[in-house]
Amino acid sequence: MRSQIFSDDALAGQVVLITGGGTGLGRATAGELLACGADVVICGRRAEVLDEAVEVLGDKASAVSGDIRDPDDAARIVDTVLERHGALHTLVNNAGGQYFVPAEAIALKGWQAVSRLNVGGTLTMTRVAVDRALRPARSGMIVNVTLSPHHGLAGMTHSSAARAAVEGATVELAAELEPDGIAVVAVAAGHFHTEAIGKYPPEVLASVERTVPLGRLGDPQEHAWLIALLASPLGRRFNGSVVTLDGARDNWFGPWPPTGLTERSGDVPTEERRPR
Repeated sequence: MRSQIFSDDALAGQVVLITGGGTGLGRATAGELLACGADVVICGRRAEVLDEAVEVLGDKASAVSGDIRDPDDAARIVDTVLERHGALHTLVNNAGGQYFVPAEAIALKGWQAVSRLNVGGTLTMTRVAVDRALRPARSGMIVNVTLSPHHGLAGMTHSSAARAAVEGATVELAAELEPDGIAVVAVAAGHFHTEAIGKYPPEVLASVERTVPLGRLGDPQEHAWLIALLASPLGRRFNGSVVTLDGARDNWFGPWPPTGLTERSGDVPTEERRPR
């Protein structure tokens, strides 16, 4: 598949590692970067999901399974990329997760699980990639995928806090790693048509669509285009930035819960947390 906006060799010679690359925005990003000529390695915890994605993505894609929260696994993931390709130019910290629940119902265990994945996993992968690949090469790009809106994500307080922490870390890391030739950028992704959002109740999805001033949810390909741009030489100019891609969703304010979000009982629906 060819890119709709970039040349076939826009990222030729580049090696990119995408965490959480087997599904959703990560998989869309992998497809676009491959179309731009990059070699792409996707990682995640479920080997079968990764294998299915690679089969669709094609020969220049490969996968390595592992838990980004575990330092040893993170090191093994990065080392595998280096063994296969001899270099790593861009790390896309795309992996993340949350579950739908009112703030007052979030258990400490659930809060810690979301933080450990979204904050701990991102920082662990960043540290390992910097130490083992990017700093020795004195060059590199790290893209941290976070969430919009920034004034709070209804029903996902734990994720809003975790992603805000990642954005704060992005700004600090950008300054600290600049002398090593490494740029760090955050992308605050709004709501996109992915399998992940499809798991929420219909009333939630309808409510979300109405809160996007652009009038629609995003297409995963639009997110992928932005990541491809950041992986290009122009991306370094965004060092330390938080780039929001959400159809002006960040501009919306309104009552909680939004109209149509509650069930007939008047309660906000709660999603059962998947064990990790």
